[in-house]
Amino acid sequence: MAKVPLADRMYDVLLTQLMDGTRKPGEPLNIGALSRELEVSQTPLREALARLEHSGLVQREALRGYFVAPTFTKREMTKLAAARELIEPAIAAESALRRTPEFLAELALTIDELAESATSADTDADAFRLYWTSDARFHSLIAAQADNPFLESAFQALSGPVQRFRLFMKAGHAHAGQAAAEHQRILDALASGDPTTASKEMLSHVRASAERALPEHTGAKP
Repeated sequence: MAKVPLADRMYDVLLTQLMDGTRKPGEPLNIGALSRELEVSQTPLREALARLEHSGLVQREALRGYFVAPTFTKREMTKLAAARELIEPAIAAESALRRTPEFLAELALTIDELAESATSADTDADAFRLYWTSDARFHSLIAAQADNPFLESAFQALSGPVQRFRLFMKAGHAHAGQAAAEHQRILDALASGDPTTASKEMLSHVRASAERALPEHTGAKP
């Protein structure tokens, strides 16, 4: 069995702590303190934190260092949803025209995993990780299948904020079953090869995701 690099292990440890709420939004992530707490050198921690920064879950500021990304304000959530509404339906339309059996099969697998995550308790970190990864992979697969580097680049620019949205908007896991049903409707539209329907179903899903999260975020700053 291949040995897992220490940086990968530290990434998994920190990601799990973010998912189970051990590390709170806005909390400092001092590398020296983490090194002592986790009993590892600072180098793998720096690598792990850099990966988490790329995902949008951790942020870094000059003279301040790393810290857990804060939760979204209502304005940020609204603006993120508006950007997704412009980009992801267009990606879905392109992907419908370029569908393949292999692509559709991969999407179906992510839907099965998303539905599986819905059957576990909301406090189950493993189930939340399954929700988080399967949801992300579904959307990433569609972006790649569109075969439009400019649309995919726009999608990737949003990937960090969307990951942050998934992590801190815990309502997403609570409604994983609804999301799985919406993903299935998108898959059905893609399989039919109808770009208009695929675009419509993706738009409906993105809007529903934002609507599910906003009631849970009523205490946020405007």
